[in-house]
Amino acid sequence: MISIPQQFSLLGALADITMGQSPDSSSVNSEECGLPFLQGCSEFGLQSPEAELYCMPPLRVSQAESILISVRAPVGTMNWGDQSYCIGRGLAAIKAKQGLADTKFLSYSIYQNVDFLHRRSQGSTFLAISANDLNRFPIPVYSLAQQNKISWILQTIDKAIEKTEALIEKYQQIKAGLMHDLFTRGIGADGKLRPPREQAPELYQQTPIGWIPTEWDCVKIKGYVRSVQYGISISLDDLENGIPVLRMNNIQSNMFDVSDLKYTSDLEAYKIQLKKGDILYNRTNSMEHVGKTAMWRDELPESSFASYLVRINLYEDMILPEFFSHWMSQISSQNAIRRYATPAVQQVNINPTNLQKVFISCPKGIEEQQEISKRILITHEAQLLSLWCKHNGTY
Repeated sequence: MISIPQQFSLLGALADITMGQSPDSSSVNSEECGLPFLQGCSEFGLQSPEAELYCMPPLRVSQAESILISVRAPVGTMNWGDQSYCIGRGLAAIKAKQGLADTKFLSYSIYQNVDFLHRRSQGSTFLAISANDLNRFPIPVYSLAQQNKISWILQTIDKAIEKTEALIEKYQQIKAGLMHDLFTRGIGADGKLRPPREQAPELYQQTPIGWIPTEWDCVKIKGYVRSVQYGISISLDDLENGIPVLRMNNIQSNMFDVSDLKYTSDLEAYKIQLKKGDILYNRTNSMEHVGKTAMWRDELPESSFASYLVRINLYEDMILPEFFSHWMSQISSQNAIRRYATPAVQQVNINPTNLQKVFISCPKGIEEQQEISKRILITHEAQLLSLWCKHNGTY
């Protein structure tokens, strides 16, 4: 059993800390001569760095199996040193002293309390931390055997997460391929994907967004929009008083994630409550998130939405909300939408007027829209089930 520590030790007492130093430019090369060179964290990968430059002779060297940590903005970003590196002034290397600590345990401890470093960097002229800041980093006191056990448990969890993320990536690629076929070939009267255009060119027509089935329309989004509505711009609270208010972060993977909510008792929020089938999209966000869309499926008994989201009301006799939501979420549609993004303060914006300039392809028949939406949803549910079975050891 692992006991809860009653005190802390300083990182400098448990580990050797090497601060980086910029080498002379004449010693840096791209011919793989010397050690891989890292000036800062720009070449950090998911786990370990992917260096593009080398240094001969190296000045400051991080040993293999060390923590690599950024000491300049962004402070606290970490990677695992899978080999020795020459490190520049933007990095430091941390390696546990033999017999005193476990390096992986130290990395988890730093990650858990990285705000300690953030607070110290904010007091500087520019965002940076010193060797003294690292030396004084508080590490919870456990025996070396306990550190090894904690480290082993957390690494096992990390490996399970990596496998799950790899599966998610694989399934997302499968889903993207399926959606591409459904939104370019559609489903024929026989219930199957239409043959590719190369095999049956008479089934397709050329449009501003490419070849689509002849039975489909290609119009600007505004042709299907009855009205749009901005969310509320008021202060929100963590306390569960009033009505929950959806924000940008609640739209994830073409669905709503309601695990992190804010609330308000303002009457204006109640006036714009969501109803099943409503479409919301992010109008302001970073480029990779602006335009994200989802359809409300009554995930909560009641809900409102904040000002960075826009509700789209559709002519549902012409286009189904499910179909529209799926169409908006495919990669090609997101790329088309983002071409209309305009710069904002540290973000970009896609207002409803610009959004409605984008062309959308859509079957004229509601039945085909329903079948396409059904197959996308079935694929999504199958992916979730497969991941659940894999995670629970029943796959």
